[in-house]
Amino acid sequence: MDAINDQQPDAVDPQISLIRGGPAYRAQQASRLILPNEWNNVRRVVFAIAVGWLPLILITALFHPDSLLSLLKDYRVHSRMLVAIPVLLFGQVLLEARFRMVVSQIRKADLLNTADFVRMDDIIAMVLRLRDSLFPELAILLLLIIRSVTAFRGLVDDAPWLEQGTGVSLHFTPAGWYAVLVSAALFQFLLGLTLWKWLLWTLFAFRLSRLKLKLAPTHADGHGGLGFLGLTPIAFAPVAFASATVIGATWRYQILHDGAQLMSFKLPAIAFVVIIAVIALAPLLFFVPRLVRLRKQGILEYGILAQMQTFNFNEKWIRGRTGHETEFFTAPEINSLGNFSHTYRRIERLNPFPADKEAFVALALSVAVPLLPMILAAVPLVTVLKVLLKALH
Repeated sequence: MDAINDQQPDAVDPQISLIRGGPAYRAQQASRLILPNEWNNVRRVVFAIAVGWLPLILITALFHPDSLLSLLKDYRVHSRMLVAIPVLLFGQVLLEARFRMVVSQIRKADLLNTADFVRMDDIIAMVLRLRDSLFPELAILLLLIIRSVTAFRGLVDDAPWLEQGTGVSLHFTPAGWYAVLVSAALFQFLLGLTLWKWLLWTLFAFRLSRLKLKLAPTHADGHGGLGFLGLTPIAFAPVAFASATVIGATWRYQILHDGAQLMSFKLPAIAFVVIIAVIALAPLLFFVPRLVRLRKQGILEYGILAQMQTFNFNEKWIRGRTGHETEFFTAPEINSLGNFSHTYRRIERLNPFPADKEAFVALALSVAVPLLPMILAAVPLVTVLKVLLKALH
């Protein structure tokens, strides 16, 4: 264990990635999409576009060239393949970096005793075994197949490149079948895979919160020494952004082409925001009971010291100050009393939820920005700007 603690973070980090493992990752390694110690995201994005987007263009141009323009104008496809999938691929790097940061910070800050460091290594080993397991990714793939089989008829709409026929004879074009079975499935599998990796981080956070963390109620970060955990929800922002991009494009299409009203998406939008917030912030909730107890314990224990200090100060400089008035302003007890009061107020302001406003802002923007085109489909930009300016005033 001591040998592990003595290692530099660079020597430890490659062994604890949440992403570098599992059948999908190994397949990318075998195909040289991922190189040793190099994500090579540009190559991965190009490959995803070549598999999921370019064939749609070629198939439509070959079988239904008169519908090619409708495909090129269909931002639902482009938002999924040209925006959401690249964001998810690059987001994997951020998730990996945040997880490594957490483990490295725990080691550097010496937040656990020797026995609990061993337990943390056992937790990491368990997480890595789950990461490398075949079953989770197989389950994601199976769910996608079931969904495609049971719900594909509901995906047919009036887009010329996607459907043919009318009424009961309405059916997919070749490009439409490819969009459902390959393009959409590629995005959904990548989204499901990223959510699975986030679940692994959530499991690690849950198990970590059960260890005997060495926390201090007076820590300068205002979270007992766990303030660095507030950086982790940002790793979920790419998932929120990608999901909101696809959802926002679908809703915009329904507003512009199907006559849907903006307010009809109010409840689904609220539900979406709540789901994103719960998933992104849930790992931090596991630490709240520990920090609540830490704050309560700090108030009680430091309250006893405050009582002793203020009592002694009162006895010396209030009751017994006669004849010593000239010494009062240079007495060390003055600074000591002020410093201790500042320390006690810091304990009172301890925030049991280790997430700062930056995390909330990042998550809010990752949802709001992709949904803005949907809002602009129903509300003129000038009106939106007036509302924003009015709010600023």
